[in-house]
Amino acid sequence: MCKIIAVANQKGGVAKTTSVRNMAFSLGELGKRVLAVDFDPQSNLTASFSEENMILKTTIADVMTKAMDEESIPNKEEYIYSHGKIDFMPSSIHLSVVEANLRMEMGSEKLLTNILEPLRDQYDFILIDTNPSLGPLTINALSAADSVIIPINPEFYATMGLTDLTKTILKIRKRINPGIQFEGILMTMCDMQTNLHKEVCSEVAEAYGNGMKIFKVQIPRSIRVGEANRYGMSVIDFDKKSKAGLAYDEMAKELIAYGN
Repeated sequence: MCKIIAVANQKGGVAKTTSVRNMAFSLGELGKRVLAVDFDPQSNLTASFSEENMILKTTIADVMTKAMDEESIPNKEEYIYSHGKIDFMPSSIHLSVVEANLRMEMGSEKLLTNILEPLRDQYDFILIDTNPSLGPLTINALSAADSVIIPINPEFYATMGLTDLTKTILKIRKRINPGIQFEGILMTMCDMQTNLHKEVCSEVAEAYGNGMKIFKVQIPRSIRVGEANRYGMSVIDFDKKSKAGLAYDEMAKELIAYGN
């Protein structure tokens, strides 16, 4: 049974895109059929998946535009591409134009839902990389998702905006998508040798641990993450001994176990 997961946090710099791509790679290595959806106009996920000389003729921006204009959605072969063991749906800067148009469209919250639902039977996991805001694109992603993973890095302002995000998710559950659940909070870019990171992780557990799952695995800060991104590789493929790569593998296993 397919699970659609939005990875969301309106705060930037929390390793959201990095987490989506490495979770996708790790799930793929575990034999799962994975589709990664780049739903951010910055298109960083797309850049990390795009191979040399790969031509991305159709992106999610084009598909969303056709959906808004009530035109036929293209065949999936036109906008879903492959990278190793996983599939991905690319984005482009034109998605920012789509977002502007969504603000003027009544009842546009389910457009992404209508695009992803026909793909459910082809994947075990669909991971949506959202943009760092609570605008129309993120609302569409949350409306389409079965659950939400919230990545947080343990800095001083880590939990700022988390209350707003949880309120937004609860509103969407009430008004648009009654089935959406909190998959959990994922602590990223952690250095547990620092007192600050220890304190913030404890504060998050104390504030949210009773009502929301906090993943057992914590993703450590690592220079290997940026190096792997540059070469379009998962962290674990780039460096078999990378603590961050091993952590994402454990995260994928935890995600599968949690869903069973």
